[in-house]
Amino acid sequence: MIRVHGARENNLKDISVEIPKRRLTVFTGVSGSGKSSLVFGTIAAESQRLINETYSSFVQGFMPTLARPEVDVLEGVTTAIIVDQQRMGADARSTVGTATDAHAMLRILFSRLGKPYVGPPGAFSFNVASVRASGAITVERGSAKTVKQTFTRTGGMCVRCEGRGSVSDIDLTQLYDDSKSISDGAFTIPGWKSDSWWTVRTYAESGFLDPDKPIRDFTRKEMQDFLHREPTKVKVEGVNLTFEGLIPKIRKSFLSKDREAMQPHIREFVDRAVTFTTCPECEGTRLSEAARSSKVEGVSIADACAMQISDLADWVRGLDEPSVAPLLTSLRDTLDSFVEIGLGYLSLDRPSGTLSGGEAQRVKMIRHLGSSLTDVTYVFDEPTIGLHPHDIQRMNDLLLRLRDKGNTVLVVEHKPETIAIADHVVDLGPGAGSAGGTVCFEGTVEGLRAGTTVTGRHLDDRAALKETVRKPTGKLEIRGAATHNLRDVDVDVPLGVLVVLTGVAGSGKSSLVQGSLVGSPAAADLGVVSVDQSAIRGSRRSNPATYTGLLDPIRKAFAKANGVKPALFSANSEGACPACNGAGVIFTDLAMMAGVATTCEDCEGKRFQASVLDHHLGGRDISEVLAMPVTEAEEFFGAGEARTPAAHRILERLADVGLGYLSLGQPLTTLSGGERQRLKLATHMGGKGGVYVLDEPTTGLHLADVEQLLGLLDRLVDSGKSVVVIEHHQAVMAHADHLIDLGPGAGHDGGRVVFEGTPAELVAARSTLTGEHLAAYVGA
Repeated sequence: MIRVHGARENNLKDISVEIPKRRLTVFTGVSGSGKSSLVFGTIAAESQRLINETYSSFVQGFMPTLARPEVDVLEGVTTAIIVDQQRMGADARSTVGTATDAHAMLRILFSRLGKPYVGPPGAFSFNVASVRASGAITVERGSAKTVKQTFTRTGGMCVRCEGRGSVSDIDLTQLYDDSKSISDGAFTIPGWKSDSWWTVRTYAESGFLDPDKPIRDFTRKEMQDFLHREPTKVKVEGVNLTFEGLIPKIRKSFLSKDREAMQPHIREFVDRAVTFTTCPECEGTRLSEAARSSKVEGVSIADACAMQISDLADWVRGLDEPSVAPLLTSLRDTLDSFVEIGLGYLSLDRPSGTLSGGEAQRVKMIRHLGSSLTDVTYVFDEPTIGLHPHDIQRMNDLLLRLRDKGNTVLVVEHKPETIAIADHVVDLGPGAGSAGGTVCFEGTVEGLRAGTTVTGRHLDDRAALKETVRKPTGKLEIRGAATHNLRDVDVDVPLGVLVVLTGVAGSGKSSLVQGSLVGSPAAADLGVVSVDQSAIRGSRRSNPATYTGLLDPIRKAFAKANGVKPALFSANSEGACPACNGAGVIFTDLAMMAGVATTCEDCEGKRFQASVLDHHLGGRDISEVLAMPVTEAEEFFGAGEARTPAAHRILERLADVGLGYLSLGQPLTTLSGGERQRLKLATHMGGKGGVYVLDEPTTGLHLADVEQLLGLLDRLVDSGKSVVVIEHHQAVMAHADHLIDLGPGAGHDGGRVVFEGTPAELVAARSTLTGEHLAAYVGA
């Protein structure tokens, strides 16, 4: 057994559980009930901490330091391997091949068998540049003598795009108006005002350019300096500054940043001014000409990486080379794991940043499937996310295979199909947030089903097919969609109704929505709002109140009631406690050991100066308001002295999306994936959008909460909005007004529309995989 006694991490209320080893244990409970706090925050965190302590202090200095979880006793813990839903790093040079070992094995294969021979494995890597050097070196041995040495290293990186596959071109007409001079304000770059001396004045007074001459009249030398000059030190009004050509400056200041992290007006400017085009030299393969010229049986490494993995596995199976037999066996096993796990539709050159959360989690699983480790604890965070009911069976088989090798498998999950295969179930609840954190049930699946817990009652819930469907008010025409694997798809998306896009993972749903709906010219006119599962950016100072804009009306209400300025009621501004700078805790860095966060003694964790807490609104100070859960705050700001309609509207939307249990000041870093997506949805619901596009909104939702979500989607449609949902949950499919089913398979076996119509018609026809599973679900 793994014994946990007195766990108090986050909202856990001093709970004790015993988890059988070498069994599959599923943790259930409503969203926010404490499942992740128990599995990830307590068991897995302690295991990682104990392993890290076995390394030398030198190595520990480079590892993330973890504090000991809040738990009295933890016995019988084994090495934990965490497979979570964190998106893979969106580094421009990271692909599915480099994230797994498949690309490394292919490089060795081509360096051994490729004709003509171009070099060692590094010569096929787009992350290795070719290097040449020659010079004199002195060897101090006996009598020192100088010898001439040359050094070469052959890499596979394309010289033009530096292994990125695309090159950026800057549209100069978006940077300046060439009919004006620099002094007349020729620059049209956001933030570059004609008197900002650190940018514009540097150009005007550098001595390289005539600031009063229109840019179109510059001489060739002036134009060269203006656009491309290397960084050069210049003196402007006695201050030393660096003058640099406009193009390198724009590349550094705008293009090196992550597009998602930019402010909206800057992102708009970058989208206007910069075009990313496929590199003309390597045609997007990222590889040098030499690396592309070496072939095995007529196939280059670029061709191999562009193949669908299921096809590549067949190609590798056809190679018969005794000299590299062990390598071929390992490569075949890795590629077969991709196919088995349902990712056979990917290609190895697919950038890892474009994978969905569920795909990224399954790619990480591939590393562990071939592992020869046993007696370890595998911890999964909703492994069925992004999986069609047809694929869930495959995932279940994999979880059971890991268990049968002699491992302990812990799974946090909401889907009844996966709960059904558990050897042991731990149900947490009964509610979410402060209403959760206790163990409601421990035992078998049959016991859970027979019990009275929320999960037990809802385990056999089945949504019925809609009796009547709404009539569309219009349609959005998509013609010739060909993003990724789509095959010239023509489809009409009805407006004013609830449209659900279905199909197996990899059938082209996201490609259709992102490529033809969100990114289309018609999208701007219709006001398309996309709510996806990408991470919310925010530090531990960000919380639901700051993220949704709720704090602004609250600060103004406090300021008005007390006759002071609003900045006092911000923990990031004037009202912050000076001892902890408004963080509420003081972080002490203990070098090798885990840093310690202690509650600030001056403000007792309230984050504000004592004088600010003397100001009240409706009998509460600002720290008490931030500690309220959404449901309580909704009542507080809805009536009486504290009535604030602007704040009340935002709170209503948060309650609508099922986040009534979150406290207003809870740091965003502590929210789960599903909670973040619903927080985004609540923020966008107040916008002017006419078409909402949601990407699997049931992620991380308990069966009991799915009903509430369906009610919310209905309210959105009834208020005149159009809602398009990508979804695998049969309850949402059954509730749709119009279904668009893509398939029939994944990758090049998909990319077509295989059904359009109402859920009842799909169930009656049973012509697709989705139809069969939906019919079984509604018991037709």
